[in-house]
Amino acid sequence: MSDILYMKIDRNIELDKKEVFLSDVAKLECTNKDILSRVKAIKLMNIPDEKNNRFVFSVLKVIELIHKICPTLEVNNLGEIDFIIDYEAPRKQPKWFSIGKVCFVCLITFFGAAFSIMTFNNDVGVNDVFKEIYGLVMGEESNGFTLLEMSYAIGLTTGILVLYNHFGGKKITTDPTPVEVEMRLYEDDINTTLIEGVNRKDKHIEV
Repeated sequence: MSDILYMKIDRNIELDKKEVFLSDVAKLECTNKDILSRVKAIKLMNIPDEKNNRFVFSVLKVIELIHKICPTLEVNNLGEIDFIIDYEAPRKQPKWFSIGKVCFVCLITFFGAAFSIMTFNNDVGVNDVFKEIYGLVMGEESNGFTLLEMSYAIGLTTGILVLYNHFGGKKITTDPTPVEVEMRLYEDDINTTLIEGVNRKDKHIEV
């Protein structure tokens, strides 16, 4: 009975080194530890010095390279059929630059959300509605700072926290946030488009 190698490769692998080995892109398991160590050391490619930093790789090419070393080895692929190697050269940025970027994004998000909320409130006339309701219920004119406005402000803040599932640096629940879900869908769409586009041009690394 021949040995079986179980291999799992994600759709997109980000690397910062030019020599790409199978252990860098795949999770591998085999009862024969000698074969496992030999397979992990297989070199898939050297990242060339060119502008293109994304390479679409076929798992059939990986299996071909494995069989060159272990011809009788049975390979069981549990991951993707095609995957992307995304190379990004290592860059050292000063700490103040990273902090500045985070602060800049936070300011844009804060003021952008505040502007959106204010324009929405003005567009639908929330202030006028609150004044009318307060006058009908209480029988007197609202001064613009009543229980209605305070409840609305508290409810709006609570709703945002529940929606984004974050308070400070901690999650309220273990569920992924809507932003995380949308980013994952966006990444999946990008990866699918890249793989299909490269396959149509026949420029992927195949057997």
